[in-house]
Amino acid sequence: MAKMVIKRFGVFSAAKIYAVVMAGMGLIFGIIYGLIFIIFGAAMMVGSGRDTGAAGASSLVIGLVMMVAIPIFYGILGFIFGAIGALIYNVAAGIIGGLEMELENADAGYTSPPPPQYGASQYPPGQQQQYPY
Repeated sequence: MAKMVIKRFGVFSAAKIYAVVMAGMGLIFGIIYGLIFIIFGAAMMVGSGRDTGAAGASSLVIGLVMMVAIPIFYGILGFIFGAIGALIYNVAAGIIGGLEMELENADAGYTSPPPPQYGASQYPPGQQQQYPY
């Protein structure tokens, strides 16, 4: 088993990963909240009265906007906090050392076949290579 230490994270790469993960989470939450607003908006539009119809229409618009705005907002916040988290880790790892990990080779015991040998010694004397074309 090899022991390794993570000394530092690339700030920009950590920020990108956090942004993508959080945008994905934001997409899930945005769809959930958006559908809730759309369903309640449609229910209000079916109800009687001019005021409930207008409130239902605005709720439909808010639901659609949430489906787009929440993933963008989460992605931006994920990028910012991913960069801050990587910076904090890099400072802490510089002071007290990084995370220690023990890694083991997954294919221990497996040996790959030797590379093919090309040249005159591959064929017996007097025999030529037969090409398939």
